[in-house]
Amino acid sequence: MKPAPRFFILALIWFFLGCVGFFISQISLIWLLSGLILLPVLIIDAILLLFFTDKLEIKRFISPTLAQGDNDRVKLEITVKGNLLLPSKILLWDIHPPSMDTDAFPVKIKKKDLVDLMNPQIRKSILEYTIIAKERGHWYFHNTELLLSSVLGLWQLKVKKDCLSSIKIYPNFRKIKSMAGMDIRGLLERSGLKNIRMRGNGLEFSSLRDYQEGDSIRAIDWRATSRRQKVIIREYQEEQDQQLLFLLDTGYRLHRYDKAPNEEERLQFDKALEAALLLSWVSLKHGDSVGALGFGGEMNSDAYRWVSPRKGLSSFPLLMNSLYDLHSSSSASSPFSALEEALAKLRRRTFIILISNFREEDGESLSWILKHMERHHLLLLVSIREKESEFLASRKPENTDEALESAAAFSYIVSRQNLYKKWENSGILSLEASAEDLSAALINRYLEVKRTGLL
Repeated sequence: MKPAPRFFILALIWFFLGCVGFFISQISLIWLLSGLILLPVLIIDAILLLFFTDKLEIKRFISPTLAQGDNDRVKLEITVKGNLLLPSKILLWDIHPPSMDTDAFPVKIKKKDLVDLMNPQIRKSILEYTIIAKERGHWYFHNTELLLSSVLGLWQLKVKKDCLSSIKIYPNFRKIKSMAGMDIRGLLERSGLKNIRMRGNGLEFSSLRDYQEGDSIRAIDWRATSRRQKVIIREYQEEQDQQLLFLLDTGYRLHRYDKAPNEEERLQFDKALEAALLLSWVSLKHGDSVGALGFGGEMNSDAYRWVSPRKGLSSFPLLMNSLYDLHSSSSASSPFSALEEALAKLRRRTFIILISNFREEDGESLSWILKHMERHHLLLLVSIREKESEFLASRKPENTDEALESAAAFSYIVSRQNLYKKWENSGILSLEASAEDLSAALINRYLEVKRTGLL
């Protein structure tokens, strides 16, 4: 508790009366009497303020889940039990997590805002404000802080009220939710993805139908044709009950910010995670099993996660709940170690999608393990394109320093492209895409693998 500005004003007036009373005896008597009155008033005002804090309760009502980038309303219920003299002014702060933005505080609560809603002995006030979710994860609201001014405004007291609430902020999966319930052809049309022509290898038999102009002769079912006395075609569908595993680099390689047109600046890892979740939904809808491994941090940390492959769309919420609080960091990461760990955990042939940002030195470190795994698994190495390097390589230099920067960036880009060509020539699939184009590129490649029977 501390004196309020009104306290110092009264003290200054009382001191001034004392100075005048030193010369005028009548004023000195007034000064003495006012001091005798002022002292108990100060004490009573302080006691009333302390007693009020014991009768004050705060409850918070908040949605348990929220999507990254969305906003929501938070409601605070302030209750005063008992027929008490209320403070002259209340300033309130809700201590929200750093992952949320709001400009609502401090909020000034007046006496007239403490309305008797339920009971003559209970005064209650409802306060609402808006939060904007900025970062994924499991976050906590721990307490609220109040600055109370006493009944007469002579004292101020700062009070903390425990009011624990939690909220889970998930990745921005509005795309996934909007696509839920559609068949794969509708998904392709809505997403603007390429419709890849089916081949006859590595596909499961689906049904028979009449021959149409343009159908391949190799797809004719001769037995059905002779039986029905008309040309019958075999239709195929992609093989199902296959297994996918995402390896997500949570180290420094994707721990950089990237800005797309008309969007806020976001980490490349966040966009990579959203792309992986979208492809997971498509894969589960195809009847495949999907798992994930987040590498780049110590086990049991926010940068490490292992999710065993599971099948069926019903497993998608489990995958989402397992990855929503996976974060990248500035720590080192090893794609080689991640592949080793994945190989030790996998018991069947798997389509492994490793999402990182590869460099020339990765070619040598991965060459040994790539030769050993290609017989048992299919690997797709996905690298997110660096806009900064492309900008430096394409700009027109105006001085020597800029020319050296452009040359270094151009050399860096060429070395990456040579690395991807080397992997492709050795039978390893590779993909490079910008962060905003990663979702469509990944689904295109997945459908290509399914329809060409590579897995």
